[in-house]
Amino acid sequence: MAPVLEGRTITRVQLNRPDLRFPFPDDFAARIEGQQVERLSRRAKFLQADLTSGERLFMHLGMSGRFVLAGEQLGDFTHAHDADPKHHHVIFTTEDANTVTYNDPRRFGFMELVGPDEPYRLDGLGPEPLSNDWSAPDLRARLRGKKTPIKIALLDQRVVAGLGNIYVCEALFRAGISPGRGAGRLKVAETENLVRHTKDVLTEAIAAGGSSLRDHRQADGALGYFQKSFSVYGRQGDPCPTCAAPVARRVQGGRSTFYCKSCQR
Repeated sequence: MAPVLEGRTITRVQLNRPDLRFPFPDDFAARIEGQQVERLSRRAKFLQADLTSGERLFMHLGMSGRFVLAGEQLGDFTHAHDADPKHHHVIFTTEDANTVTYNDPRRFGFMELVGPDEPYRLDGLGPEPLSNDWSAPDLRARLRGKKTPIKIALLDQRVVAGLGNIYVCEALFRAGISPGRGAGRLKVAETENLVRHTKDVLTEAIAAGGSSLRDHRQADGALGYFQKSFSVYGRQGDPCPTCAAPVARRVQGGRSTFYCKSCQR
């Protein structure tokens, strides 16, 4: 999205409904129209567009949201998309007549505008998992004294930002750590192992284009294929790739956890 939006002025914002998961901010379209996108970045699972007005546009995809890019200069870039137009909820048009359309069948996503010095929900997030700021010493400090299971702790965005259920399951399996272990009881070597394997899982998943289980598509509409490399996620009853014991499933915090009872202690 950066080549389409960065340095471009948004000339029109079309809202096809009054809300997504939440109502749009007051004067949402008027506050964006005429503004140039200075920078597009990501924080945890949020996209952030810095506008010349000083406001920041935060966009969350929810469970099924995606952006569809279209325009004469983009050529065949959008041909792989199968997004149903009836779920086109927001359309941004740039000065060079390209469009960035937010499509979301379930409408779990949302968009918010935040002023330069205005506090926001992301202010208390932990470090990015692929950054140098997230290390074994940092993780140990954040887990110190926590009795909650390590699986739940890793999904807490205040501990580490942006980790999701799939990748936590896979990282814990690779690290040989039971998802039910008390977060504050991990040993030094275990936290080092866990951080390393988490970074490896995320790096491999990004290279594979993510995991397309239902709705996920890459920016050009292509499917991700990291799901073909899952060791445990979604494989309840299948043999563990390490020891051949059946992969188990349990529910933690309302989410399914997949793990090997034999390999993960």
